[in-house]
Order: sequence, then structure tokens, then C-alpha cells
Amino acid sequence: MTAPRHGRRIAAAIGTLSIAALTVSACSGTGDQGEGGGGSDDPIVIGISLPLTGDFSEPGKGVERGYEAWRDIVNENGGLLGRQVELKILDDQSNADRVVSDYESLIAQDGVDLVFGPFSTRLVVPSARVAQEYGMLFVEPAGAAEEVFEQGFDNLFYAAPAIANDHYNNLADYLLALPEDQRPETAAVAAMDDPFAQGTAYGLRDKLEEAGVEILVDEVYPPNTTDFSTIAAKIAQSDADIVIGGTQYQDAVNLIIALQQLNYQPELAAFSTAPTNPEFAAAIGGATEGILAPTGYSPKSQFPSNIEFVEKYTEMHGNPPAEDEANAYTTGQVVAAAVEAVGCAEQGECQQELIDWLRDNEVETVVGPLSWDETGKPTGAHLIQQWIDGEILIVLPEDVKEADFLYPKPTW
Repeated sequence: MTAPRHGRRIAAAIGTLSIAALTVSACSGTGDQGEGGGGSDDPIVIGISLPLTGDFSEPGKGVERGYEAWRDIVNENGGLLGRQVELKILDDQSNADRVVSDYESLIAQDGVDLVFGPFSTRLVVPSARVAQEYGMLFVEPAGAAEEVFEQGFDNLFYAAPAIANDHYNNLADYLLALPEDQRPETAAVAAMDDPFAQGTAYGLRDKLEEAGVEILVDEVYPPNTTDFSTIAAKIAQSDADIVIGGTQYQDAVNLIIALQQLNYQPELAAFSTAPTNPEFAAAIGGATEGILAPTGYSPKSQFPSNIEFVEKYTEMHGNPPAEDEANAYTTGQVVAAAVEAVGCAEQGECQQELIDWLRDNEVETVVGPLSWDETGKPTGAHLIQQWIDGEILIVLPEDVKEADFLYPKPTW
């Protein structure tokens, strides 16, 4: 059970950070006292390492866009503590050793004031360890696997509504509530050898299996896999009622195309992450109808800060933000809420004050209100989206749906 939340509930909508005007001190370590925020005129520098090349480059670039949108909107509205924000972003090349050296360099050599997390559980765990060694607050947008919260980190907070193993809870509840003659009887599972991808797939797999659904195929493949002909053939030959993909982006695209070529027609097809990507429909030839994905974000949500975020992001890029961009933006909002409440942004004792504040408070974000347990695990739930008539729409849970759940899915 999550401990009761107390203290101030900070609205972290970046366009309304009026609390900055009330801040007396920025707790800045150096620099002259400036006007407005009451602290140094120097910018607040935030260090980040992202996979801009390598296996996770596609979502990594989405996270970069989200961070940059947050920075731009914050600075348009006066910055944090009256100071402008700068991002120092390094490319970790999707490599765990590289991400460690990046955060070591950013914190110890460059002396950044704050850090934001990278993309992928594989990169979050080692980088969070570095941040903890230096006593730094570590809010991250994409380390959702259960193992992240089993490391004993006391500085980490995940900036999304739910962890990977719980992403499909609403879908599992729906399927298992169906009349017995309508429930799926068999399933095929294929997951990238990645904690997040496996967590999303296995969370749903395990719930269905416990309820009696037979798992006919259960494949794991390396992150750099491009040829899915063998795995697709196993799935097609099994003729499983449903297919569950624990995927990132390109692997999901390649697997779906391989399944389409074999004319495998499942009653339900669920793939983590990829279906919410703006390029997804074109990448699989437009045959998206009925494909599902969990998401912690909808650009149509009416949370106050999300309205501004979607408007500004769309102006910048010509399309609304996707989940990776939103989780990155949320990371900025969470850190901003703590900085404004505590009144500092620097290495040293300030970091523990920021950590302690987030432990005891709820933050309003573009994905809704967030709060965390003692491990940094969020206490919310993900939505289920589905491609219907050329759009990806929320179908579960019932109380927030934008369209009726399409089951069984049409042919692709």
C-alpha cells in the first residue's frame, strides 16, 4: 500500500509556474545574486544521456524531442527559479557502459545542476546507480521494468503512470471478464530480450495463463534482430487466438510484416510501444486496424498542462507528441515541481531535499497526477489504445474510452 500523501500538491503545468516569482533563493552554489528568481543569473544546466544512435535510437530521439519541448516552454515562461534552463545531451549509443561514463562525466566533470534519465531499462539501471553514488535526484521517463524498482534506489522516480508489468492490466481485466465462450483460449508471445519489452508482454501473458489461456509460443529474441521469419512461422503455425509482442519499434514493425506475409490472422494483436509511434502506420503498410498497445499518455487528454504541451509541440514539429515525448516532458515537470517547491537546483544537499519532497507529494503532469511508493514506482494505471478507422484511440478502461474496443480484430 502507498503511504498517504501530504504537503503541497504542486501543479507542475509549466505554463503556470507562478510559484517561481515567490521563490526567495535559488540555492545556487556560485554566481551573483540576480533579479526575478532571487538567485544566480547563470542557467540551470541539466545533464542527460540518450540513445540517439544504436538499437534504441528511434524512441531515444522521441525522448530528446520531449526534453527539448519542455526546456523551450519552461524558458518561454521565465525558466526555473527565474533562471533559464540548458540541456546538455550526450549520445550513449544505446550502450550501458557508455551511459555510465556519460553520467559520470556530466556530474563529476561538467558539474551539471540536475540530471534527467535516459531511455530503456537497460540504460536506466546503470545510470541511476551513478546518480545515486553522487546523491543526485534521478527522475526517468522510460525505465519501467520491475527490476528497476528492485535495486534499492532511494533517488529514483519513474515519470509515467505504471510500470511495465502492469501496462496491460486493463486489457487482461477486459478479456477475462468476457463470457467463457468469447475469451481467447490460446496465445503466442514474442519478446525482445529487454526488461521493459519482456515486462509488458509477460505481465499480460502471466495474467492470461493463470486464468487458463494456453501459451503455444513463447519466444525471446536479441535486440538487434531484423529477420523475424522463423518466429513468425512458429506463431502462424500455432494459429494462436492472440499474439502478444513485447517490442520496441523496429522489431514490432518487422514482426508484424512477417506475420502479415504468412496470412496469420489473430483475434487480438498487442504490441508494446510501437503502435503509438507516428511512423507506425506507414511502416506496416497501413494495415493497422485493431492493433493494440498500452499507453500512459493521450494527446487528447484534458489535463491543463497537456493542452499547452500539445499545442506548442505541434507548432514545433507539425504533429502532436507521442508517449515517449510526453514521458520526457513529464520528467521535466516532476523535477520542476520539486525545484520550485524546495527553492534550489544544484548538486549537494539540495538534491536530497528534492528527493524528500517528491517522496511526500503529488505532481500534476501531462499524463495526470503522479505519486510514488518508496521504490520510485508510480501508483497509477495505463490506458489501452487501439487502431480504429485510421486513428489510435483509447478503448479501455470504459470510463475514459474514445471508442468501443474492437474484438476480434479485423484482418490485416
